[in-house]
Amino acid sequence: MFTIGDFARLGQVSVRMLRHYDAVGLLRPDRAESNGYRLYGAHQLARLNRIVALKDLGFTLEQVGSIIDDELSPDELRGMLRLRRANLQAEVAAASARLAGVEARLRLIESENGMPLDEVQLKHVAAIRVAELTAVADGYDPDSITPVITPLFPELHGRLTAGGMSPAGPAIAYYETDRDSAVLVHAAFPISGDGPDGADDELRIVDLPAAEVAAIVHHGPMAGVLSTLQVLAAWLEAGGHQPAGLHREVYLNYAHGDPDTWATELQVPVRKDER
Repeated sequence: MFTIGDFARLGQVSVRMLRHYDAVGLLRPDRAESNGYRLYGAHQLARLNRIVALKDLGFTLEQVGSIIDDELSPDELRGMLRLRRANLQAEVAAASARLAGVEARLRLIESENGMPLDEVQLKHVAAIRVAELTAVADGYDPDSITPVITPLFPELHGRLTAGGMSPAGPAIAYYETDRDSAVLVHAAFPISGDGPDGADDELRIVDLPAAEVAAIVHHGPMAGVLSTLQVLAAWLEAGGHQPAGLHREVYLNYAHGDPDTWATELQVPVRKDER
């Protein structure tokens, strides 16, 4: 048997926490001596491990007690913990994405008075045939777009390969507003010819029209694209231009895993503002 201090050291928790678990009936000592000493058995470490793991994963002590008292098997408990871990990882990823968005907005505010408008070019882009997959996002913000568009490109590449084709140029994304402010997200690869062999109800062959576009290259991850878009907007207004078609993103350099090396050309078809 172990005193409460020894048991706390063996279980890597505080004495205060063990006393609290005792008070709420979650982990009572194996034996209480007449002199007031609390004594714990080695077998109780298994219950303590479960309590700490469940508590650290965000369960309340009441929930922890219910789970443990249900006498789940180790496999059932592991499955529950893995699911909870996955949920927490998703929450962390979402929080990281929101933080990246806040940092991008902050950088944008800090650079408002020094935007290099000469980075924007007015140029002609030729018509291009693409194979594309389409999905729906809730909005244009990165938190909505990124999880929707990211899986589309490998899926599209796999379908082209299965149909005996290879992309004829860098990947392209373009967007349009759907009903109820939803966004249609188009992930595309340029192709030569009529499309891959075999029927595919989801893959579409589309001819993107030639256009005069205002173009600027964004360097780095797309989480920071807001500052580049603001430069583009300032250039459009200063030159008396209006968007005249669907905004495209051409992914020029995504060969390496380091997002700091990425390069994406933003293209907005334009017309003169006649107002």
